[in-house]
Amino acid sequence: MAGVWVFKDGMVRRVENPGSDDGGGSSSAAGDGGGGRRKVLVHVRSGEVVTSYEVLERRLRELGWERYLTDPCLLQFHQRSTVHLISVPRDFSKFKLVHMYDIVVKTRNVFEVRDAAAAAPTT
Repeated sequence: MAGVWVFKDGMVRRVENPGSDDGGGSSSAAGDGGGGRRKVLVHVRSGEVVTSYEVLERRLRELGWERYLTDPCLLQFHQRSTVHLISVPRDFSKFKLVHMYDIVVKTRNVFEVRDAAAAAPTT
């Protein structure tokens, strides 16, 4: 996985081509991290691409995660057996690469981030 992790304005994100990054974060809804290739979050076991928060919440619930608090700007999920908290913007169009990697780290071996071209959605 090529790239550089950048900490800016309180957020950590991976920049694939740091020389061309203007810091504007022109990411698509599925988050391209500024590298030009669109990324998607994939449930490893089923191969299902996370295309909405309904899909994400269903998969997280299977793992024991539950919706946490009600924030007008965020959806948050908590697992009682851990101290982890997953926070994503309420608007799925603002779901970025940094959110995907946060989910991957907190749910080891359950989700992966893949290039959209390599991850064909299942129906």
